[in-house]
Amino acid sequence: MYRTHYSGQITEELNNQKIRVAGWVHEVKDLGGIKFLWIRDREGIVQVTAPKKKVSEEVFNLIPSLHNEDVVSVEGIVNFTPKARLGFELIPEKIILLSKAETPLPLDPTGKVKAELDTRLDNRFMDLRRPEIMAIFKIRSSTFRAVRDFFHNEGFVEIHTPKIIATATEGGTELFPMKYFEKDAFLAQSPQLYKQIMMASGLDRVFEIAPIFRAEEHNTTRHLNEAWSIDGEMAFIEDEDEVMKLLEHLITYAVNYVRENNEKELQTLGFELEEPKLPFRRVTYTEALEILRDLGKEISWGEDIDTEGEKLLGQYIKENYDEDLYFIYQYPSSAKPFYIMRYDNKPEISRSFDLEYRGIEITSGGQREHRYEKLKAQIAEQGLNVESFDFYLKAFRYGMPPHGGFGLGAERLIKQMLNLGNIREVMLFPRDRRRLEP
Repeated sequence: MYRTHYSGQITEELNNQKIRVAGWVHEVKDLGGIKFLWIRDREGIVQVTAPKKKVSEEVFNLIPSLHNEDVVSVEGIVNFTPKARLGFELIPEKIILLSKAETPLPLDPTGKVKAELDTRLDNRFMDLRRPEIMAIFKIRSSTFRAVRDFFHNEGFVEIHTPKIIATATEGGTELFPMKYFEKDAFLAQSPQLYKQIMMASGLDRVFEIAPIFRAEEHNTTRHLNEAWSIDGEMAFIEDEDEVMKLLEHLITYAVNYVRENNEKELQTLGFELEEPKLPFRRVTYTEALEILRDLGKEISWGEDIDTEGEKLLGQYIKENYDEDLYFIYQYPSSAKPFYIMRYDNKPEISRSFDLEYRGIEITSGGQREHRYEKLKAQIAEQGLNVESFDFYLKAFRYGMPPHGGFGLGAERLIKQMLNLGNIREVMLFPRDRRRLEP
C-alpha cells in the first residue's frame, strides 16, 4: 500500500506511529541540514521534515531532487509538534517517487499565478488540484447525496428514463438531433413526459437525477448545453402548493446538509452559507411585474421576466426581506408548456411556479394537466402535432391521478448556493456552445 492515511485522517492518536501518505509534491525547501517536503492530497497537506541526523542518506538526498507536482509516497513516523506549520509533521523513513511531472506546468496549482477560466478548463485535471476547486466538487457530491437522501426519506422511488427520444415532443428549447440506426432521434432535454407517465403506473412518487441536453446557443455564465437535472413528480396532489412545499424542504435539506458536512470546504472557499428561511416567499407573476415597474423596469403582462428583471427582483427581495430564495408563481398560461394545468376559472393563468435563488431561476414546476381531453386541446393550442404525443397521451386514457412536479437545475443550485460567478465552475468538464473537449 502506498497510502494508509489521507492527511485529514492524521490525528494525535497517531503520534509516534508509522504511517504512509501519498500525493503530489506541493513545495520543497532545502535549508542545508534539514529539508522539508509538503505533500498535497484531497484532504489537505502533510509536512515531511527530514533532519540530516534522523533520516537515511537516500531520503535526505532525494528530497531536493523533487519538483512541484511529482507524485510520491512517503512512509514515516508521525510527530505532533507546535513547531510544524500544520501542527504535525512526518519524519520520513522511505520516499518512493511514483511519477515525475513535466515542466513547465500548464498552470499553477497553488493559484499564485492566476489563469483564465478557459485555460483552467483545458487543464481541468490540474485545476482540481487547487483546494478551492476541489472543495466545489466535494460540495457538489454532498449536494447530490443530500438530494437522494431527502427523496428516499419522503418515500420517492428513483427512476431512469431514456435519454434518446424519437421526436421533439416537448417543443420549446431546441434539441440535439442524432442518428439512431436507420431512424432520426434526439437527445432528451428533460424526463418530463416519462415521469408523468409514471404517475399512471402506481409509482406515484418518483425522482430522477440525470443529464439533460439543450441545444441553446446561449453563451452566458448560467447556461450549459449538457447539465444535470433533479426531477421530482408526485401524484394525488390537490394543487401546486404541495409541490412548492416539497421543493422548499428539499432545498433546505440540501443546503443544511452542506452546511453541516462541508464546513472545511466552505472555509476553504471563504464562504459562509446561510440557512434558508422557511417557508420561501411566494410572489405572483403579476406582483413581480408591479415590483419591477416600481423599480423602473416595464414588462408587459404575458411576457417572460428577463435576466435583468430576475436580478432586480432578487435584489429587491434581499434588501427588503433578507431572503435569497423565493417563488414566482401563477404565470400566464401562454408562457408555460402545454402540460401545465390552468385555473378553471381563470384559464389565462397557469398553476406553475419558478424558484429563484439570488435572482436566478433554478427550478420550474407546477401542477400538470391530468385530464385527457384538456391536455389534448392544450397540445393543439400550442401548434404541436397531437399524434406525435400518442405514447404520452395513452397513459392519460386509462386512469391518471392529479399530479405535479419540478425540474431543478443541479448546476444552477450549486452555483447560486456558493455564489459563484460562472456555472462552468461547478461542472467538471462543461459542454457549452464552444467547448466539446476535454
